[in-house]
Amino acid sequence: MIKSYILIAMRNMWKRKVFTLIQMLGLSISFGAALILFLTAMFEFSFDDFHKNKDKIYQVYRQQYSPRGIENDSPMPVPFAPSAKAELSGIKYISRFGNSGGLLMYNDKFFDLSVKYADPSFLQMFSFPLVSGNASSALRNADEVIITSSYAEKIMGTKDVTGKTIKIKTDKDWKSYIISGVAEDPPKNSTLKFDILSRFENFPGYKGNEDKWANQNHPVFLQLADNITAESFEQSARPFINKYFQTDIKNLKRDGAKPDTRGQFVNLKLLPLSEIHFSSISSVGQAIKPFFPFVLILLSAVILFIGGSNFVNLSLAASFTRAREIGVRKTFGAQKKQIITQFWCEAFILCFLALLAGTGLLLAGLKSYLAATGSNMSAEILFSGQALLWFCLVFLLTTALAGGYPSLVMARFNTLRTLQGKLNVGSKNGLRNTLTIVQFIIAIILIISTLTISKQLSFIRNMPLGFNKAEVISIPIGNDIDPESALQQMRNKMAAIPAAVSVTGTDINLGRGLDGSVTNSVMGFDYKNREVKTNWLRIDYDYLKTLDIPLIKGRDFSRAFGTDTASVLINEKMAALLGEKEPVGTILPLGDGHNVKVIGVVKDFHFKNLHQEIKPLTMVIQPGEWPVSYIFVRVKGDNLVKSMQLIEKAWKEVNPRSQTGASFLDENTDREYKKEEGMSKIFSAGAGLAIFISCMGLFASALLAMNQRVKEIGIRKVLGASVANIIVMLSKDFARLVLIAFVIAAPLTWFIMHKWLEDFVYHINVSGWIILAGGLIVFSVALLTVSFHSVKAALANPVKSLRSE
Repeated sequence: MIKSYILIAMRNMWKRKVFTLIQMLGLSISFGAALILFLTAMFEFSFDDFHKNKDKIYQVYRQQYSPRGIENDSPMPVPFAPSAKAELSGIKYISRFGNSGGLLMYNDKFFDLSVKYADPSFLQMFSFPLVSGNASSALRNADEVIITSSYAEKIMGTKDVTGKTIKIKTDKDWKSYIISGVAEDPPKNSTLKFDILSRFENFPGYKGNEDKWANQNHPVFLQLADNITAESFEQSARPFINKYFQTDIKNLKRDGAKPDTRGQFVNLKLLPLSEIHFSSISSVGQAIKPFFPFVLILLSAVILFIGGSNFVNLSLAASFTRAREIGVRKTFGAQKKQIITQFWCEAFILCFLALLAGTGLLLAGLKSYLAATGSNMSAEILFSGQALLWFCLVFLLTTALAGGYPSLVMARFNTLRTLQGKLNVGSKNGLRNTLTIVQFIIAIILIISTLTISKQLSFIRNMPLGFNKAEVISIPIGNDIDPESALQQMRNKMAAIPAAVSVTGTDINLGRGLDGSVTNSVMGFDYKNREVKTNWLRIDYDYLKTLDIPLIKGRDFSRAFGTDTASVLINEKMAALLGEKEPVGTILPLGDGHNVKVIGVVKDFHFKNLHQEIKPLTMVIQPGEWPVSYIFVRVKGDNLVKSMQLIEKAWKEVNPRSQTGASFLDENTDREYKKEEGMSKIFSAGAGLAIFISCMGLFASALLAMNQRVKEIGIRKVLGASVANIIVMLSKDFARLVLIAFVIAAPLTWFIMHKWLEDFVYHINVSGWIILAGGLIVFSVALLTVSFHSVKAALANPVKSLRSE
């Protein structure tokens, strides 16, 4: 029987090639798009899920009740972890996690690397398996390091490197280390990543900060004992916090802060490992907004819904061509369940072939999708057990709904009327109209969202940042050369290049360069009996000139003043925070007898991305204490490609071992919005697919409606109706459905986009023309689709349609 069903199904699909192709095309595109979006969401949700102890691992952070409100800070002081382990009960493991760039030397070859510093318990807490070596003793000594297998193969050509010696430079001096273990590469869905893992005692500045609680410069992770909850640990940590953060608490009280309901000004809080990837509190990794993967799941669901809806509509439209077949089957004794099974079998085969085609589309377009969206997802997740289970469930559900409903409708056809060729699948067409409206609600939402996101990204790119990012080249200095010497050498070389306008240096890049580094430095000090916090930026001479930053008061740093290394420039926000009528000349007491003098005030500029408002900024020139990390070169704009080539050549002469390339500053600032750019591309593709598939469904609905009204159209033409009248009559019902969809979608989209834009401090408003434009785009495409059938039906010969009456 099953074989017979399959043979009949294949024969019918071959007989109705056009309908079969349209059904296959719509459903396969839906499956492929839904799968890739769902996989992306699964990848984001899977971050850090591979750790065996994930449910008991937390990142520590401080919650402070300041006069400005509740503030959360995750960096911790160097002595925090050992003190917490000694004095707080309930901690099974605790580890600091420092980060530093470095340079590795092996066999007279040099390599840039990312060095991470941790305590020995790090490998007991986290699941980073060792290919060789023992996790419990791999970091026993301060001169031992762990290396990842891919990095070992990169520098030594083999993974068998345990016991070998390498040299690493993170400060000024080279140090020899023994490789005591080789770890598997951290998975792509790991928040914590490393090439080399060293003891935390080797962290730059460790000795000077070993007993300082005021300098917070690294995250701390802990694993609670099995019988301890996060809530109970946080409560028990209050005396510890009050003991070691007395100075902070005293300053908060002095500045007028209000404590929480328990009288606490500072609390120790735990952030679960599963939430780090979605939390702005953590300073580790690149956090994303949690709504992003949920939006991807929703988008995959609605695209699959549209594809399934079209499958239903096309199946119902095709039922007219099979009316007599159904009647004959019933006449010869076919039962309702047999007819349902037959049509469902056809639907199952079609859906299965569409799933295979959709999977093929996914694999073929995966590389382009990842490149366009900037996702790190790998194809391996497609074949994971969890993914396969979800795919099977979604496939069966889609097949049951998309194939089951048309099968039930066709099985209920009246035998006599089907033999006469007279079918009525429902005079009100309620379900089909509802499906059509929902499809176009989705299409309109996606179109308006795409227009809004594109306009916001354009606004970000073109918004004045307070500095001139055009025609400025950013060069990462790296760790294999003295930064101050590198800056001076580049100044000398640029003097001989006519295209170079000015040169300067800084310790923090603007935007995200090719080295991928995004850093931040904040300084806090007491000023007139209140705490002042300011962003801290090391710059060099000609910084304002190179970036075209306006100076509104005082003067710029100058080589003519030898005391400028003890002077600072501040922005308008910092001047307002100080509250001085004349900020120029103000002395800032940074502590430990270190005072600096304000010599100038610059106009506020966006030294961070537009997700954040401009904050107080202090700029210094202190080569000994804060070395530069980047060199900025402003060039003439007549030939940027040639200018970049000349500067890269000069930099190679200064630093032949440099491995990270230069980049234009405007490209760096654009990289700050890579996630938004990827989201825009996903929505654009989703909107295009939604309209395409929806119009295929509208094509089917229009065909079904025309087939139902063939004789009505013939009678109207005989009675004198014009072609134009008939086209309007046939099109207005579908136009009404699209208008209903627009009325529902417009306010819903405005709310969704309004919430999304709130993530930006500087953003556009969702204007009425964007909403209207989205509706007009969908309405025009839908009307063109329906008009094809309307014109065809209006031009048909009425004699043919009335002949059978």
